[in-house]
Amino acid sequence: MRWVVIDDLGEFLGVAGTFLHSRPVLHTVPLTVTETLRVRGPQAYGAEAPVFGVLEAEGAVRGAWFRTPPYRLTLTPLAVAETEEGVMLEALAEQLAGLGHALPGVSAEQPTAAAFAEAWQRRTGAKAELRQRQRLYRLGELTPPSPMPQGRARVAGARDRELLVRWHEEFAEAVGNVAAGDAESWADARIRYGGVVLWETPDGVPVSMAGTHPMVAGQVRVAPVYTPAGLRGRGYAGAATVEASRGALAAGAEDVLLFADLANSTSNGLYRRVGYRGVTEFEVYDFLG
Repeated sequence: MRWVVIDDLGEFLGVAGTFLHSRPVLHTVPLTVTETLRVRGPQAYGAEAPVFGVLEAEGAVRGAWFRTPPYRLTLTPLAVAETEEGVMLEALAEQLAGLGHALPGVSAEQPTAAAFAEAWQRRTGAKAELRQRQRLYRLGELTPPSPMPQGRARVAGARDRELLVRWHEEFAEAVGNVAAGDAESWADARIRYGGVVLWETPDGVPVSMAGTHPMVAGQVRVAPVYTPAGLRGRGYAGAATVEASRGALAAGAEDVLLFADLANSTSNGLYRRVGYRGVTEFEVYDFLG
């Protein structure tokens, strides 16, 4: 087995595409990020070119990673024996450190993230600090809140651009910039494909938003969900999430997914109440020093 670094998105998808599509729910982040890069170009997440890699064994891909600088490394689970996973993550840490990659952190399914963080810490001396624990949810039976808050849902358009930019920036700050990407580019892209549902009051004032990624591999991931601090606790986020989820199902999505910060019991409870069921847990680490 060996890790292979790939600089070209097309080459990476040609090599790793079948592997990524083999477990689309667990691979939702690589699938949606590479689709964004394919559509919007290599600068979709920043000026520095993205980089990719795969774990190859006997002509088959057993794992994959990518990074869109300046953001963290994202790793898939490895399709190898449990006894081999630690060895291969040590090898990846050695390879990336040897190539001069200054990683700010890693995001992956819990066991993979923890093992790589330990390997990177041993290899480089950087302190691995757990930043966030997340749960990946998949929609079961959509169950709207009863009663729904007063108001209505609508798809955000060009007139909402300033609002989307501001809310994206506020959301990114609230989650510690875990959400990657430039707010203006994000807003422009979402407006183009109708990727944000706004919940507005009866007099037409937007009070919450739920975004969706474009469909890829039969799945749509809901993100971000945001309500300004002064408007929370009124059911607006639940209503926006339900309408965004309903739209994804109407568009033909086989799976509707979302991530939630496990430290936020309010959002986790909300998602469960409207029909989302936990799949697995992810962890995000920062590398310090």
